[in-house]
Amino acid sequence: MLAVVCLLVVAALPAGSSTAGATGTTTLRVLQMNLCNSGRAGCWTGRAVPEAVEVIAAETPDLVTLNEICRDDLPVLERALAAVHPRGTVRSAFQAAGDRPSRSVTRCRNGQPFGIGLVARLDARDARPEVRGGIHPTQDLADPEERAWLCLRVGTALHACTTHLANTSGAVALAQCAYLLDTVVPEIRRSTGDASTVLGGDLNLSRGGTPDVRSCVPADHRRVDDGARQQIVATRDVTICCHRALGMRGTTDHPALLAVLTVGGAPVGGSVAP
Repeated sequence: MLAVVCLLVVAALPAGSSTAGATGTTTLRVLQMNLCNSGRAGCWTGRAVPEAVEVIAAETPDLVTLNEICRDDLPVLERALAAVHPRGTVRSAFQAAGDRPSRSVTRCRNGQPFGIGLVARLDARDARPEVRGGIHPTQDLADPEERAWLCLRVGTALHACTTHLANTSGAVALAQCAYLLDTVVPEIRRSTGDASTVLGGDLNLSRGGTPDVRSCVPADHRRVDDGARQQIVATRDVTICCHRALGMRGTTDHPALLAVLTVGGAPVGGSVAP
């Protein structure tokens, strides 16, 4: 019954409904997408980015976390988010995956760097937000792609992160998940006055799987998924109201995952509806 109610709530939440209440809390719409847009994988269709633009227009998120994109996809998606928040400040960040054989970056078929990205509606005071990113220290040495992580300060009270973990080894994916949630996120929180943190990504780990994604998520964190391997995880000071998977009409092999979060404290991106 609770799951059904949550699905109804997120489906009914109107566009541009992110709000700051009298208590200082903020409602934030978070959209996670894996676009499979390298041009090299079997799931590539060449239609995922235009579909993502349509989903952003329909769902009006405040934060979009992106996996398997080319660097040049990011400006397109940034413009799409800016179009639904014309009075807001929208910024993006990109982190390329590493390529072990070349000791450089993994590249899409079109030659552009391949990796992960974030697009966010910011607190108006944060025109130049802080960006952090890197390559996970644990990698599957049988896979030439070195998996990356990326975080962007969305406002004084929130950091947003994304990652795309190893799909060739559950043990490696679990170690990468633990590194991000046990080392990177706590370090960011310490350096930013304990700011809330939200992670969206294709973790290649699932609830009830072997290994189980819950074994690398701290017990006091919030977590929702798309029924498979995409996850949205938030620190204990964030409440996840509701979530649902969104069809991508066959343009990629993953649905999009939309969640509605409530963050307490100072304003963050999406705190004032346009």
